[in-house]
Amino acid sequence: MITPPDSIVPPRMNVLGVGVHPINMDQALTAMDGWIGRREKRYVCLAPVHSILACQGDPDLRRIYNRSGLTTPDGMPMVWIARAKGYRQAGRVYGPELLLEACGRFIGAGTRHYFVGGAESVAENLQSRLQARFPGLRVVGSHSPPFRELTETETDALLRDINQARPDLIWVGLGSPKQERWMAGNIDRLDRGVLVGVGAAFDFLSGRKPWAPRWVQRSGFEWLFRLITEPRRLWRRYLPYPLFVLLLAAQVAGIKRYPLD
Repeated sequence: MITPPDSIVPPRMNVLGVGVHPINMDQALTAMDGWIGRREKRYVCLAPVHSILACQGDPDLRRIYNRSGLTTPDGMPMVWIARAKGYRQAGRVYGPELLLEACGRFIGAGTRHYFVGGAESVAENLQSRLQARFPGLRVVGSHSPPFRELTETETDALLRDINQARPDLIWVGLGSPKQERWMAGNIDRLDRGVLVGVGAAFDFLSGRKPWAPRWVQRSGFEWLFRLITEPRRLWRRYLPYPLFVLLLAAQVAGIKRYPLD
C-alpha cells in the first residue's frame, strides 16, 4: 500500500474496507506540494459515501482506493467518522474546493495544470474562469474525452499530449468510478504529475451545473441538493445510503470485519 511520506498525513482509517486518510484541506495540499517538489507520481481519490458503497463487492475498485497516494474524506459523513475516531483536525476535502485551493496556493510556484474530463467546451470554460480568478495560472492543456470508453489509440494520443505538456497537476473529472480506474490504469504511462479525481468539479466551477450553497455542503445534505437538481441521473446513486449506515454500525459493533487489502 502506498502512503505519503509526509509525516503530516495520519494513517488511513478503515471505513468498510476502504482506507480513508482523516485529513483536512491544508494537509492534502501539503502532501500534494511535496510530491510535486519531489517529482513523485501519485493519484488522489476523493471518498464520499457513494464511493465507499461502490467498493463493496468490487475488490478491484477497493484496491485502487487503498493504493492511492491519498484517499480523502469527501463528504461530511466521512469527516464525522474521522472525528468520532479521534481525528479532530479532519475536514472535508471536496473536489471543487480542492481544485480552487490548489490553484491559489501553488500559483506563485508556476505549477502547471492539465484538465481531463467534462463535456465538450466545459474544460475551456473552466480554464477561462480559473485564469480570470487566478491571474497567472498556468494551464498547459485540456481534453474532453467522449463519454464512451476510449480506444487504445485515443488513450495513447491523450497520454502523449499530457506527457508533452509536462503538467504538475492533472485534474481528472470523468466521474466516479471511471476516473479512479483511469488514474490507476494510466499513472505508470505518465512521465510526471499528480493526478486528482475531482468528479463533477468541472461542471460546478465552469457554471454548467448549480453548486450547493456552503451551508448545505457543511450540513451533510449536499446529496439531497444534488438529487433534487438531477433526480433522473442520481437517484440510483443515493438510494443505497441507508445501507451505508447499517454496514457502518455492523463494523463499529464488530459484527462485520473489513480488511484493508
